[in-house]
Amino acid sequence: MKLHRELIAGATDPVMLDTPYGFQANAADLNAKIGEYFAESVGTPLSVARWRRADEPVVERERTLSLLARSTYAFAGPGSPSYALRQWIDTPVPDALVDIVTRGGTIVMGSAAAVTVGAHAVPVYEIYKVGIEPHWLTGLDLLGRITGIEAAVIPHFDNREGGRHDTRFCYLGQTRLEVMEAELPSGAGVFGVDEHTAVVLDVESGIASVHGAGGLTLRVRGESRVIPAGEQIAIADIAAAFSAGLATTAPVSAPLPHDTGMDTADTEISDTSPSLAGDAREARQRFDSCLADADSDGALQACLELEDAIHAWSADTWQSDDIDVARRTLRSMLVDLAGAATQGLADPRTVVGPVVSVALDVRSQARANKDFATSDLIRDRLADAGVEIRDTPDGQEWDLQ
Repeated sequence: MKLHRELIAGATDPVMLDTPYGFQANAADLNAKIGEYFAESVGTPLSVARWRRADEPVVERERTLSLLARSTYAFAGPGSPSYALRQWIDTPVPDALVDIVTRGGTIVMGSAAAVTVGAHAVPVYEIYKVGIEPHWLTGLDLLGRITGIEAAVIPHFDNREGGRHDTRFCYLGQTRLEVMEAELPSGAGVFGVDEHTAVVLDVESGIASVHGAGGLTLRVRGESRVIPAGEQIAIADIAAAFSAGLATTAPVSAPLPHDTGMDTADTEISDTSPSLAGDAREARQRFDSCLADADSDGALQACLELEDAIHAWSADTWQSDDIDVARRTLRSMLVDLAGAATQGLADPRTVVGPVVSVALDVRSQARANKDFATSDLIRDRLADAGVEIRDTPDGQEWDLQ
């Protein structure tokens, strides 16, 4: 909990992606439970970035991409790794997540979502529950793009739920893991994270730190090296250990300094050289400020200036990544501007608030009468309409997804 607070501190428009469990009938319930945890235990509420399917309506997809373009903190967690990969691969979502880190923000990927970030991914349910032969899926390789580490990320590395039945290594067990790691290409390894454990990769400092109850296991062809909680290791040393083999490298780990706070979420990119990505960030800030002041002309002018900047930089092919970032930023600004044109610049909560209040009053009465079927129906229908309900000790709270 403390680590969550440190990582999210100072974040702008923090969001949670609901993709990994988007296929589940209780996806709305999971959104509410995760939202309640962050609001009450972490102290920071999250907006839901809905991306349950790659073929969501285009307006919904663009709204989510706009959220990600503004956010400096994104969380994704439990569910199915293979389902999440099918919905994210060949879409703008992976680029949007990398862009958050590039802008100095933080992405937190837990459980199923953690499996997707490597170059190679374990289809957990298909192997453990369905009995399909052990094999790798192509991962998003966010880890490689951000840190240069080519790996298969395996959470729940020390799982013991099976008792005498081996469920270590995210339910693969020793035999299946050995079969699978033999199929990894040269230069790739296993990045194993124990349960109740977090590995924080600070790209600015180049340090990976291990927190929690377990450790980080670096494994190549059956040979392992464990970095226990409370210690840290250079990210470059992890990449070298995988590319050259554990036997020929000696990653150096050290205890975490006691006075070092985790400031990943507050880190800003210090490169002051001219860049289109920097122009895009400035344009986005001006745009948001104009919308907040109900200045639609100013917001439109920020869009036009960014479009001009994209044209001006387009000849610099070495800045192709910056052009992609700027185009995503411009697209998100246009989505928000279109929303303002159709809904007005007033807070949409003030528009739908009276209707939601009536629905919540009816739901409260249903709960008082122990008519939980009606209570759940109202909550689910509101969720379908984009209104998220959270039951808290102080009563019902709501927000727009």
